[in-house]
Amino acid sequence: MFRPAPSPVYTLRGAGGPLNTLHFSCKGGNTPLLFSGSGKGAIHVWNLHTRRAERMVEGHSGHSVVWVSTLQETDALISQGRDMRVCLWDLSQGRSEVTDSVWTGSVGFCQCAVLETSPSARLLAFAGHQTEEIEIIELPGKTPVCTLVPDAKLGMVMCIKLWQPDSGHRPLLLAGYEDGSLLLWDVTQRSALSRIKAHPEPVMCLTFDPKCLRGVSGSSEKQLCAWMLDGRSNLQLQDYVTMVNPGVSQLCVRGDGKLLASAGWDHRVRIFGWKKLRPLAVLQYHTDMVLSVAFSDPQDAGQRLLAAGSKDHRISLWSIYNEAAHTG
Repeated sequence: MFRPAPSPVYTLRGAGGPLNTLHFSCKGGNTPLLFSGSGKGAIHVWNLHTRRAERMVEGHSGHSVVWVSTLQETDALISQGRDMRVCLWDLSQGRSEVTDSVWTGSVGFCQCAVLETSPSARLLAFAGHQTEEIEIIELPGKTPVCTLVPDAKLGMVMCIKLWQPDSGHRPLLLAGYEDGSLLLWDVTQRSALSRIKAHPEPVMCLTFDPKCLRGVSGSSEKQLCAWMLDGRSNLQLQDYVTMVNPGVSQLCVRGDGKLLASAGWDHRVRIFGWKKLRPLAVLQYHTDMVLSVAFSDPQDAGQRLLAAGSKDHRISLWSIYNEAAHTG
């Protein structure tokens, strides 16, 4: 049963373009910073105490910013633009400098993925110059690690997720492709471990919870597809969740493993219980497609926020299910 839909606790305006990507950084307390990347090439750093942008940087020559993140060890910013570059930023002590960049050769919308393997080293995965390729390099030296190319013709790589299993040292990568397939890759062995056909249309987004080895993916259809990894690293389809309207831009699981948020083409954010994918709420505020969703993970769980970015140039902030209620 749905609760009455809440209203945003507040909204952020002034991004000046569609909000393709959002990322919280909660380092240093319960008042997080929110990073946003816009279709006009701007990256804003939002102070959620003052509810204003404390700075704006541009490093992609006006091209759309499709992904932003921060590195846990250094808190440095990393961004990806449709100028075929990934930029690393130094924002410490008031600086706004691009300290390094990586040329990807890809003009697509596939967001990069980063994995910090040690305090001083990290893996960066991105769609390559050939549309079906995934390139992985090690930073900061930009050392090539591998190129992952499927044996079958699956079309363009659409979305990726990179992580390190608790049970082993070999990084794994999940990729969604244009033909609707999901592929699990062993990065060290440079080999595909498993493949499933999750959607009849291109996989637009996916998210994965390494704690419970479950994931969910979305496409241009009305269905979300839930799947899991078994003990032998085989992908297995679990269930489909049918929504009212088609099209999902992004999916995000909250850090406590209780909620899943979806960014809908129908201007809405949908909230599901992560355990059983039970629909819990529909958040209505935006007047155009919702392109991005992100959860904060502060020290005080009662201060958690959900951010949603839209094609209407606005970011909405929501406080939902922060009490210790059963969500399912």
